[in-house]
Amino acid sequence: MEQLIPVINKLQDVFHTVGADTIQLPQIVVVGTQSSGKSSVLEGLVGRTFLPRGTGIVTRRPLVLQLIYTPLDDKEHRSADEGTLHLEEWAKFLHLKNKIFTDFNEVLKEIEHETERVAGHNKGIAHEPMNLKVYSTKVVNLTLVDLPGITKVPVGDQPEDIEAKIYELIFSFISNPNSLILAVTPATTDLATSEALKLAREVDPEGRRTLAVMTKLDLMDAGTDAIDVLCGRVIPVKLGIIGLVNRSQKDIQNNKSIEEALKDEMSFLQRRYPTLATRNGTAYLGKTLQRLLMHHIRDCLPELKTRVNLMVSQFQALLHSYGDQVKDKSQTLLQIITKFASSYCATIEGTARNIETTELCGGARICYIFHETFGRTLDSIHPLSGLTTLDILTAIRNATGPRPALFVPEVSFELLVKRQIRRLEDPSLRCIELVHEEMQRIIQHCGTEVQQEMLRFPKLHEKIVDVVTSLLRQRLPPTNVMVENLVAIELAYINTKHPDFHREASLVSTLMHTHVEEAPAHKLQPSKQSTKKQTVPYPPGIVNGDSPSKEIRVQKTSMSLVESNGVGAPNVVQTNWLTNLLPVGRDEFANDTSAENTPTATPTHHAASTPLQNPFGHQKPVNLLSEAVHQPERKLSEREKRDCEVIERLIKAYFYIVRKSIQDSVPKAVMHFLVNHVKDNLQSELVTHLYRPDQIDLLLSESEHIAQRRKEAADMLEALQRSSVIIGEIRETHFW
Repeated sequence: MEQLIPVINKLQDVFHTVGADTIQLPQIVVVGTQSSGKSSVLEGLVGRTFLPRGTGIVTRRPLVLQLIYTPLDDKEHRSADEGTLHLEEWAKFLHLKNKIFTDFNEVLKEIEHETERVAGHNKGIAHEPMNLKVYSTKVVNLTLVDLPGITKVPVGDQPEDIEAKIYELIFSFISNPNSLILAVTPATTDLATSEALKLAREVDPEGRRTLAVMTKLDLMDAGTDAIDVLCGRVIPVKLGIIGLVNRSQKDIQNNKSIEEALKDEMSFLQRRYPTLATRNGTAYLGKTLQRLLMHHIRDCLPELKTRVNLMVSQFQALLHSYGDQVKDKSQTLLQIITKFASSYCATIEGTARNIETTELCGGARICYIFHETFGRTLDSIHPLSGLTTLDILTAIRNATGPRPALFVPEVSFELLVKRQIRRLEDPSLRCIELVHEEMQRIIQHCGTEVQQEMLRFPKLHEKIVDVVTSLLRQRLPPTNVMVENLVAIELAYINTKHPDFHREASLVSTLMHTHVEEAPAHKLQPSKQSTKKQTVPYPPGIVNGDSPSKEIRVQKTSMSLVESNGVGAPNVVQTNWLTNLLPVGRDEFANDTSAENTPTATPTHHAASTPLQNPFGHQKPVNLLSEAVHQPERKLSEREKRDCEVIERLIKAYFYIVRKSIQDSVPKAVMHFLVNHVKDNLQSELVTHLYRPDQIDLLLSESEHIAQRRKEAADMLEALQRSSVIIGEIRETHFW
């Protein structure tokens, strides 16, 4: 099982350049306050003095320390080319792969130099770890991470948030669930106030991966001892509490060797804690750490292997999404153009691979615009919206000029129905705008493959957007003109012979016959109105879009407007514009005593109702040019009601016919002039504007962040593949 630790060391070397935190390797993290003796613990495990010392914060970068046991007959790590065949111990930095350090004073200088290079000279800290390998015949296989000591108050030119930065750095290591925490606390302080144990409890509340170390046992106050603490009676720690004796600053200045310090440590423990001497001390700590680390690696390795294999597949997919290096730029450009045009058309047709499920897009939204947005908007326009009975009556009178009207003028019907038809033009043009906006929006919904290419080549993306936008903008004017012409065509000729309109007009004719037939022949004066209700079936879709099964209750009025010719039969004159539709008696209008011919029926101004007095008085002078005609409220005559009703019904009938035609023809025009034209000409437009030899290099220039991400993904994939091979070499026999 001792072979497991070298495997982790190899994995750390592999992930050194890409970051070992991504794979969460098993390791031992040393945590403690500043000057708690962390460096002395590590030097005791190595047996050499190689870590920087001094006042204030000294360790300012994470130091990944790999201890590798190399006996003299070891052939894996010893090499004649490097001159390490007969060396008892040597060191190597991962950032200086080819340099061998045999003098540990040089190791100390290199650590200081590399720390200042990365972390600066202002006592600040850095997150980038430094890897050091120590090969020796006197060490056990271990992997430890030395972190900066916890400090509270900034010293010198340290940043004000130095405490928060150190906590953040420590948490980034100890939050790894595969790491063991070595919480170092000096014996001169109460264990209950230990910052290291407090941090360990936050990420490991059950204490399954925390080992406590008490340093400086020899500096405790006289008359006190650490037996209760070391036995776990004060604060229990599952993995145990180990006591150590460190070298004093005087011993270091006197160049006291580590071997002598370890002998003095053992003597002190046997003298002060004879019953606990075998379970404390630096040697026991090294063996305990090795045992804990091996068992921890054994427990984590299956999950680690699964994670590596999963990450290999993930980074392969990620690298594939970034695309390969461009070899033939002309071919690549044509492929991207073709792929974009095909994806654009597929999105409109609804045949794209990745169909959107959260919202309508492409052709589905265009269909929604045609049949829901545009259709409902037209349906919401009432045929008589904006028209009052007074407007209709005024139009009838204005169409007759100075002469009283004998018949309903045709001009009034055409004038009013054209006014209503024009209201269909704005919704039709708005429909074109909505379709244009959606086709512009489709550029962003052209599939994930095309989107990756667009991100990879931002200048090409900009050009493609410009070409598509320009093409859509070019098609807007002809589409608008065509839709305007559709409305203009309807306005150009009011076809009163339309089959659907003819049925409604015939119905009006039937209604007018009832007015004539019910007039008593022997009465020459207007009789009192007698009202009866008659149900008249309407043609389909005439009144407010009702179904053919519905009936309209029509109010009919009998008036004595026909003069008897001696036999009782009315003389009917058929000279109206509705000659075949509305038969009316000749004398019906001649003897009409309706209010139309009374003085009060003539439209007047506000001031005209008052007799004109002194023109220089206080009365407001009459202005016949600027003031609008005011129609005083009055009761309409039967004839006026009938005329307005006729015009209203005819307007409704004809408006529904035109609305149905517009609702059908506008989507067809938009599809032909805009949508289909863009689909058919998109690829040729892109090739014409983009496939130019002098622009290919510019268009296919990759964005910097995509190139950087591809390199990072390639490096990580290579590291994962190498780590998968390393883990695969472990046999089941190594676990026991």
